[in-house]
Amino acid sequence: MPSEFGLVDLEEADTPGDEWEEIDVTDTEADRIARKRDREFEQFEKRIKDADQFKVEQSVFDDATFAALYKLVQDGHVEAFGGPISTGKEANVYHALGDDREVAVKVYRINASNFRQMRDYLEGDPRFEGLGGKKKDVVLAWVKKELANLERARKAGLRVPEPIATERNVLVMEYIGNEDGRAKRLGEVHIENPQTAYEVLREYMRRLYSAGLIHGDLSEYNVVFHEGQLVVIDLGQAVTVHHPNSRDFLERDCKNVAAFFRRQGLEVTTEEVLEFVTQPEPDPSRDG
Repeated sequence: MPSEFGLVDLEEADTPGDEWEEIDVTDTEADRIARKRDREFEQFEKRIKDADQFKVEQSVFDDATFAALYKLVQDGHVEAFGGPISTGKEANVYHALGDDREVAVKVYRINASNFRQMRDYLEGDPRFEGLGGKKKDVVLAWVKKELANLERARKAGLRVPEPIATERNVLVMEYIGNEDGRAKRLGEVHIENPQTAYEVLREYMRRLYSAGLIHGDLSEYNVVFHEGQLVVIDLGQAVTVHHPNSRDFLERDCKNVAAFFRRQGLEVTTEEVLEFVTQPEPDPSRDG
């Protein structure tokens, strides 16, 4: 396969099963910092509020969010903040400097407008059994879920942003981009070899599925091209194969991928993608 879309070497990846971990959404150190409100924290909060890139966010950044950023700075995961990379209904992503490299800081809004949709992805995921209905708990669980999904995807051999740290509703991860800005999405670039890109992406889908996860929102908008590789992003909504809607999510991902590459001139169907992703391994979403 040409090196321009080189796959991650599976020999360097672990082989995870469909295990999962219980996710804790109790108060974090950031909540305690926000309650204590000492002088150093208040000075940090004022500096961030006065920074140009955060001024428009004061209405949606609560004290505990500033405390989460403060804790991440204290722990050495973030040294300086840059401007926004992207803004969305559920989160904003900021460019920042970490201890030895550039990082992306994803800040989820506690009062996310798509709160109900978040619950649809969380309900039925065995990692979140017993999760209450509070918006805060749902958003905090979502952040922990994105971290866990990124870690599992990396172990399965997908090229995804490396997760670095989380604190409350903030996730720090590898920055995918260069001095010219963020990496371009697949739908934003001219693909010289669509057949190769298709083969790499469907292999990533199969690896993720074999690791017990389904992306759930895969399309040309959640895959970027960076340094000769396809990188899958936005795994917050990814579900385990035991989620009650996992099959629907998988079929939708396959449909989106097939439709995109048909527009690139390939003869590919949803059924072909689905068969490749679920074979030759047995289909775990059909088990009991």
